[in-house]
Amino acid sequence: MDPFPFGKLPHDEMARFFNLLLRTDERVFLGPGIGLDCAVIDFGDTYLVAKSDPITFTADEIGTYVVQINANDIATTGAQPRWFLATLLLPPGMDKHAIQSIFNQLQSACSALNTQLVGGHTEITKGLDRPIICGTMLGEVRKENLITPQGASAGDVVLLSKGIPLEAASILARDFEHLLSGIDQETIRRAHNYLHDPGISIVAEAMIAANTGGVTAMHDPTEGGLAGALWELAEAAQVGILVEEAAIPVLDAAGEICSVLGIPPMEAISSGALLLTVRSSMAEEIIGKINAANILIAEIGVVTADKSVVLQTGDGLQEIKRPARDALAVFFEHDSAGA
Repeated sequence: MDPFPFGKLPHDEMARFFNLLLRTDERVFLGPGIGLDCAVIDFGDTYLVAKSDPITFTADEIGTYVVQINANDIATTGAQPRWFLATLLLPPGMDKHAIQSIFNQLQSACSALNTQLVGGHTEITKGLDRPIICGTMLGEVRKENLITPQGASAGDVVLLSKGIPLEAASILARDFEHLLSGIDQETIRRAHNYLHDPGISIVAEAMIAANTGGVTAMHDPTEGGLAGALWELAEAAQVGILVEEAAIPVLDAAGEICSVLGIPPMEAISSGALLLTVRSSMAEEIIGKINAANILIAEIGVVTADKSVVLQTGDGLQEIKRPARDALAVFFEHDSAGA
């Protein structure tokens, strides 16, 4: 049997593994599933929402990354990120100043989100050439305010905040600048800073949208990018999605970097962009409130009933293929093979 390639396990394999799991606790309201990024546990008047995610694509500002990407998924449920745990796996020879820097990043990122770092684990781990952090974020939401990817329905409007592929462009500018000699330094600098401007956190726009009461589903486009997120949301809600190609915001520096490196923007990790579906009667209000917070938000499509994910281009309709792997993972693998 061939080994699995670098990146997330294939969706069909994950679905098979999930089917083997037993549900033994009735308080588990929402467990693992494709497109279901958070576990939801009944805590009486509220739900406890839990999420675990590692940082493996980059080591630069890894403490900031791990807090924000875990907080992002919590926020897509309408919950406020509250408590964070971090498992730090560090390579042999890492000095104490570098380790202190990671702890400083963790504390700063948690403070910015009014989240408490409550525990975890730290060790020097044999076989690593760079640090890896696995994070777990816990949040809390009143039951009547819970949002899940299963809530989208035909006729809802599809919105996307900021632009794509924000996270991929920042990683490439930070870790692969040596391959970007054809791009001017100002463009590289902008992409490098995408982590902070427009920012990789989607908590602000998720909370603004959730508080309107008009959101039916939210999803964070991580591995597999926007294309993968559209498929995951459609599968979770058992719906289809029609997207207008011309309406999809592609960040300027990100588009240029992806073009030079041959990376499809829609298939590259896009943390920092929030994908959400909203009731059509509420779309204008939600767009206005998010724009008022100086956050770009674009209407990119509509939810349909036919369970297909389709792109409207200038040449007509074409199916958006579900990425088997994130485009950045493919690039990393090819770059390592060529090194």
